[in-house]
Amino acid sequence: MSSYDLYTTPVPTDTWNVPMAGDARFTWEYDEGRDRLLNLYQKGKDKQWDAQKRIDWDVEVDPVNVAGLPENFNPLFGSEIWEKMPQKERDEFGRHQGSWLFSQFLHGEQGALNVSARIVQSVPDLDSKFYAATQTMDEARHVELYTKFVHEKIGMYYPINQDLAKLLAESLEDSRWDLPYLGMQVLIEGLALAAFGLYRDMSTNPLVKQLLAYVMQDEARHVAFGRLALKDYYAELSDKERAEREEFVVEGCYLMRDRFKGREVFEQLDMPVEKCMEFVDNSDMYTLYQSLLFSRIVPCVRDVGLWGEKVQAAYADMGVLDNAKADLEALMRQDEEIAEKVDEERYAAELAGRKEEVDQAISLGAAE
Repeated sequence: MSSYDLYTTPVPTDTWNVPMAGDARFTWEYDEGRDRLLNLYQKGKDKQWDAQKRIDWDVEVDPVNVAGLPENFNPLFGSEIWEKMPQKERDEFGRHQGSWLFSQFLHGEQGALNVSARIVQSVPDLDSKFYAATQTMDEARHVELYTKFVHEKIGMYYPINQDLAKLLAESLEDSRWDLPYLGMQVLIEGLALAAFGLYRDMSTNPLVKQLLAYVMQDEARHVAFGRLALKDYYAELSDKERAEREEFVVEGCYLMRDRFKGREVFEQLDMPVEKCMEFVDNSDMYTLYQSLLFSRIVPCVRDVGLWGEKVQAAYADMGVLDNAKADLEALMRQDEEIAEKVDEERYAAELAGRKEEVDQAISLGAAE
């Protein structure tokens, strides 16, 4: 069945064409490169993996609660609307919520695929081109696995969130080579990384935990790439140029803040949209959720040098300024360790299963 048949709202069957400006840049310097970027490139090569083989796709998923989250994680939990909903409607809401969430993950990864390919063309340094090429492969794998998950495990797609679409378009349309970096590697990937981490840590479903842990292992490198590539360049900007980038960051962060509110689900299910949005905006759960979502973006923006008063004021307004204190290096090491632990647990379970089969066969043989 075509994906088009599974969308909650019909989407155009032709492509979404985003005009791109700027040059494809060549360099004739083949012998120089920054050690940290080249090391990251080597790591990107070493850490390639196959989504069909590494993930256990036989694990069942509850379509009305794909991540196996507790009820109080629901965005409307505790509201009058939620209390009045019969179980059948709650289940339908849960299915749409899961579809919407993982559809946005999927669309974001396709955006990352296009932007990383664009970076290969536009970035002036060969070491950055090398790494961006490995990221392009990573993003293709992420699109592959999220497509498989949404199609086979949920069976329903949501269209791309318009806030995400706007930031993707703005990142691709700008002729300056660093803007796709800033929009994708820092803002979009940074938010996605935090969202993946939140659901990875909360999920009780082994399949969801696997795919998010493995994707995060890749994404942590992507954010590190953005930091390394932009930090040196932004140190040389004029005040005017830096102010332009900071304006882009502020606008992009407000778009990203609104990306995960779930308005599309309320609209699709004919719920009282404004009342739902008001509850979400004022709930303690969403305040915490929003702060966690910006746990990767804020310290990264500070690290690359876009830390003017306007940026800090925007983060204070969103209630996420304290995230500037986060240790990005420690978070990325943790992402790596968790992915390896998930691998170890899966293989240990497989070995235990095989041992049990062997023991049963031996017992049957002895009985005969």
